[in-house]
Amino acid sequence: MPLLVRTSTELDRDRLVARYRANRARSAEIFRFLEAEAYAERPIPLRHPFVFYEGHIPAFSFIKLIREALGGPSIDPQLENLFRRGIDPADSAEAARHARESWPSRQRVLEFATACDAAVIDALAHADITDAAASPLLERGQAAYAILEHEEMHHETLLYILHRLEHERKVAPPGVDVTERSPAALGRASVPAGRATLGARRDAIAFGWDNEFDEFTVDVPAFEVDVNNATNGDWLAFMRDGGPRPDFWLERDGALYLNGLFGEVPLPLTWPAYVTQKQAADYARWRGGRLMSEAEYHRAAFGTPAGQERAFPWGDAEPDPHKHGNFGFRRYDPEPVGTSPAGASAWGVHDLVGNGWEWTSTPFAPFDGFAPMASYPEYSADFFDGAHYVMKGASPVTATGLIRRTFRNWYRAEYPYVYAACRVAYD
Repeated sequence: MPLLVRTSTELDRDRLVARYRANRARSAEIFRFLEAEAYAERPIPLRHPFVFYEGHIPAFSFIKLIREALGGPSIDPQLENLFRRGIDPADSAEAARHARESWPSRQRVLEFATACDAAVIDALAHADITDAAASPLLERGQAAYAILEHEEMHHETLLYILHRLEHERKVAPPGVDVTERSPAALGRASVPAGRATLGARRDAIAFGWDNEFDEFTVDVPAFEVDVNNATNGDWLAFMRDGGPRPDFWLERDGALYLNGLFGEVPLPLTWPAYVTQKQAADYARWRGGRLMSEAEYHRAAFGTPAGQERAFPWGDAEPDPHKHGNFGFRRYDPEPVGTSPAGASAWGVHDLVGNGWEWTSTPFAPFDGFAPMASYPEYSADFFDGAHYVMKGASPVTATGLIRRTFRNWYRAEYPYVYAACRVAYD
């Protein structure tokens, strides 16, 4: 069955420039949450310090679009090399090998970023950025789309790193809404046997990362699935029976708190529990179930009783964070599960997009027909190692522009920092 997505490949230069500027403004806003003295801090040892990301994001955009795709000259070869690519070490010992004694001053990084931005904006507005004959990176505007989505993904990376910085070292926005409420629905949904379409046709979407291709269908046996993600209250029962305490929880003087992005709050029992893939799998077994596979997620999210497949769980309407789910920076923290019933799937499953990524049991691997993308050949291929697992959906701080049926995210099974939730499926 054909994928129901936007198919136009025509580039709107004004929209590209506006999206790039909006992304740079979002990056600047995130860095304003950080006190100046923390600029070189490394709250997560498995990731670079904040200074790296302020240089990496514009450097990546400049390198991919100006230097590699359009063949332009360098601005600062030293900084371009320093900020070229991040890290994903398996452990702290490996991460230590990436440590540096010093980083460039913030003034130098910002001057470099300003120069990168000017070159990129000029190219988006005026250069021939679809001339595949000149460079395969330009085919259908690939490099332009890649730099836009790359920055949007890094907004989430920056925020989950910022999450681990001491709260007194952050400049917080207005207070967090810690409302508790009951979900719109409870229990399980029955998903009958049927077909699920994964991946995309290369001519069907304006842009996709290499791991999103090619399109194929699979037969999915019938299964049941919880209509809601596991809440903190659900997880508390698991912990009292010997399960682990999630990394986002704190315990002090016998009371439990949630470590929110900008402060601690008494543990909200109706919010989704953010956990690792391994913890999620253990919880599912404790509940007598398991995690959904990637194919089952697609069936639960996009399938319908009539046999058609939707572009999004709620239908074909463009994603709206004020209607369909907690994504697109509507807020910085989760909210009670089942708060956006208009975003439920045809089977009545809630929050399949938004309020936390959905862990699956599927190791991150290529689809048949995979080919490394010209603009970023190492983007996926370096992670086809059996140690990373597919996540689907979106978190509160996933950009709305990244929400499409074929988008795949992935992390190591015991990486505890991402905004990822747990949902139980049953045979």
